[in-house]
Amino acid sequence: MSVASATVISQTPQPARTKQLGWRWLKFNLVGGIGIAVQLATLWVLLHGFHCSYLWATALAVETAVLHNFFWHHHFTWADRVSGHWRDIARRLLHFNLTNGAVSIVGNVILMRMLAGAFHLPVLSANMLSIASCSILNFFLSETYVFRR
Repeated sequence: MSVASATVISQTPQPARTKQLGWRWLKFNLVGGIGIAVQLATLWVLLHGFHCSYLWATALAVETAVLHNFFWHHHFTWADRVSGHWRDIARRLLHFNLTNGAVSIVGNVILMRMLAGAFHLPVLSANMLSIASCSILNFFLSETYVFRR
């Protein structure tokens, strides 16, 4: 974070920062909710249309949702922090994939192996639980690293 960014943030009253963070959390979850639908639809198609194994299907479905979510976080959730320069967008996409994507793919595959594989929960139910468990860490990574000022 630059000194100028730190100064602007430190000059913003705490209630305003908290309100802004709350709105951003709501936007993050709205995008994430749509991303869940994208992920579950992709998972269903890969499982039933292409007969992929549930672990490969999970990884591919998560990456599809990660790309979807990046687009909307860039244009909606953190629109006040983005630049239109393609290098900045490419850098943020890389950072988003290395953080949110990695947490989501690794977390979802491990949790799916445990929930669907070991505990025999239905695949879509296990996937919903896996997604929810990764969301808080993903918001923190996006707020403080990927879309930082």
